[in-house]
Amino acid sequence: MPDAIRPPIPMLDLASEVDGLWDEVRPAVERVLRSGQFIGGPEVQAFEAEVAAFLGVRHAVGLNSGTDALVIALEALGVGPGDEVITTPFSFFATAEAAMRLGATPLFGDIDPVTLNLDPETIPPLLSERTKAILPVHLFGLPAKMARIVEIGRGAGVPVLEDAAQAFGAVYSGACAGCDGARDGACDEAVRSELAGRKVGALGTAAAFSFYPTKTLGAYGDAGMLTTDDDELAAHARRLRNHGSRPDDKYVHDLLGHNSRLDALQAAVLRIKLRRLPEANAARRRVAGWYRDALADAPGVVLPPDHPDHVFHQFTVQVPAGRLEAVRQALGAGIAHQRFYPLALSAQPVMGEVATPPVVAEMCDRVVSLPIHPGLGEGDVRWIADRLCSAL
Repeated sequence: MPDAIRPPIPMLDLASEVDGLWDEVRPAVERVLRSGQFIGGPEVQAFEAEVAAFLGVRHAVGLNSGTDALVIALEALGVGPGDEVITTPFSFFATAEAAMRLGATPLFGDIDPVTLNLDPETIPPLLSERTKAILPVHLFGLPAKMARIVEIGRGAGVPVLEDAAQAFGAVYSGACAGCDGARDGACDEAVRSELAGRKVGALGTAAAFSFYPTKTLGAYGDAGMLTTDDDELAAHARRLRNHGSRPDDKYVHDLLGHNSRLDALQAAVLRIKLRRLPEANAARRRVAGWYRDALADAPGVVLPPDHPDHVFHQFTVQVPAGRLEAVRQALGAGIAHQRFYPLALSAQPVMGEVATPPVVAEMCDRVVSLPIHPGLGEGDVRWIADRLCSAL
């Protein structure tokens, strides 16, 4: 099809997704509306139970956003003013914002140049008596090197909170994407064996999920969730989401909380999509395979790791230094694309004078994310690849 008449390719086609789910979504929405229970209630409780069973965790606490999930998780872990949280500066702002909202300071490690996830070996130099949490991000749908991160956290007595906003449904194989055999061997075998086969969200002390509509499991509005095996942490989070009220008397408050409740309409939609998630993630991997074939010979392009753990929330490629703008112009208005993330968290004005680690600084000027969703066709992938290669 000539480019002039080819319809634009979006990053994500939510309208088509709604069409495909409409026969299930419509009665679910009607069920909630006729129930008269719009906040919490049986629909939310059922979704929490289904997520807990799907992920293999004891507790899933529905919240109103992924950002609140991070804030409430850190607060339930005891993070507060004067504390420090070690994380990656190559992520969405909420990752660092959550710590700052509690009066804590985010400290930034560097990232692995292949996976773009937090490099575990940059964590130990940042540890101190003020460290209250380690916060890795499973960026773009690829699990971080959790065996090593959990090992570091346990050795320092510091809890690990997963920012799993972009990776719902990913399974941690126990192998570290992007590592050679020697580096992989640096992970403690007992820890690796313990975590292998678990899903993201069941790897650390707790995890925070976003169900923003663009995520691998996306609501049709804002929604989030905290998961954990820690009974006390889960109970604390449930109180925090409802203004800090006591479970036996909602009009008694002996701690300050938040208004962060998951509404029933979103829970009803998410229950439908949770059942379809394995199929949807398999489709994302299939599209990623088409990209891999089409871009195999693209000069200077570094593709995301071909790793079984990856659920490809984004298909993010690295282009040669200095060629990013040319690639963006070649993709033009007809092919949606995004720069995640053009400005590191460490470089955000609100951070003040904070150094940006070297690999992060390089990747901010080299990465671009291409359209990927279950409905994307192989012909569209080839066209996108051809346009990208034309700029190189």
